Amino acid sequence: MLEDFLKNAMKLKTIPRQGWINKLDLKDPESVADHCYSMAVLAMIFSDLKRLDTEKIIKMTLLHDLAESVTGDLTPDVVTKSKKEKLETYAMKKILAHLPKPLRAKYAKLWTEYQQNSTREARLLHQIDKLEMALQAKSYGKKFTKKQLRPFFDSAKREIFDPDLKKAFKKIL
Repeated sequence: MLEDFLKNAMKLKTIPRQGWINKLDLKDPESVADHCYSMAVLAMIFSDLKRLDTEKIIKMTLLHDLAESVTGDLTPDVVTKSKKEKLETYAMKKILAHLPKPLRAKYAKLWTEYQQNSTREARLLHQIDKLEMALQAKSYGKKFTKKQLRPFFDSAKREIFDPDLKKAFKKIL
């Protein structure tokens, strides 16, 4: 059973981040696992700086896109937010079913907390998701024009309101 859970986690290394493909026609974008790793590093640092529950936020980070191992990286231009939520909730239940009950419940709670954006850790992590996207866009700066990357930066600017993350974002630009 645990092996099936791990297969899902490992599959994220092969799933490309679809937004880079759709919006930039990028042939070899970062994987979902690449994205999750970068987010985990950012989450660790900012959570520690803010004296939040760092273990919790790192676990939340590792779980936040796990459903994409089943659904793929669904983007707003392809599927509605409501449909995406339904597909990912179903996928996550299937994935977590491979774990022992105590872990299943614990991880389902963390994932739901993130989905509902219901805690300080979840709210920070949603903003970190946008900050990481901006960092990745910046790393693609040599391949694309500022105009091509502008939608990614604009999206991050709209979604980041934590003062420390805003400061980091401004330094990226």
